Amino acid sequence: MSDATPLPEGRDPTLATAVHRRLREDILSGRLPPGLKLKLRDLAQNYGAGASPMREALSKLAAEGLAERLEHRGFRVAAAAPCQLEGLIRARVLAESAALRESIRRGDAAWEDALVLAEHRLNRLARSLDPARYSLNPDWECCHRVFHQALLAACGAPPLLAFCERLQEEAGRYRALANTIAYPGRDVEAEHRAILRAALARDADAAVALLAEHYERTGALVGADLGRRG
Repeated sequence: MSDATPLPEGRDPTLATAVHRRLREDILSGRLPPGLKLKLRDLAQNYGAGASPMREALSKLAAEGLAERLEHRGFRVAAAAPCQLEGLIRARVLAESAALRESIRRGDAAWEDALVLAEHRLNRLARSLDPARYSLNPDWECCHRVFHQALLAACGAPPLLAFCERLQEEAGRYRALANTIAYPGRDVEAEHRAILRAALARDADAAVALLAEHYERTGALVGADLGRRG
């Protein structure tokens, strides 16, 4: 179960909203893995909330597709199915390819500087808190998100960027699985560097191809693992 810090009543407009946000973050980050039974008593203790706001938060997660309601048996984290992952990666590749092409076409010197800085900050951090096995580093995850957002930032289409960010969030829990499987063998730093160089060289075709390969490699790792489990 998550190492959640109890949330005080007055910290958010409603406790259910605060608990929902924290649960959502823990599911998307992989701290609550796919298929995990969400036991009300354990959740109430870990998140510092009573049964009523906890049920409300779980119902919201079920409506978002991040949790599944079990008939007469509570909730569990939504399963991670290969077909769902394939569709998510396809959507990311299509949406981000369009945004990246426009970002490269429209991006100015300030965009280049921000992109270089984002990649530099990312590479200064360890992907895992434990060098021997994968242990999520929240600072790396934050900088990783910023780097991918910086790639697309100059596209000039806020609704498209918002859609890409939502897909990025949904992909987070699959990436957590991929990190567990591939760490430390996969050279993610080199993949990011190659995408950066192509973008700065204004080679949209190469940058888009490398970005798609980056996502598809994650999909292949996770898909194979999910297939074995299935």
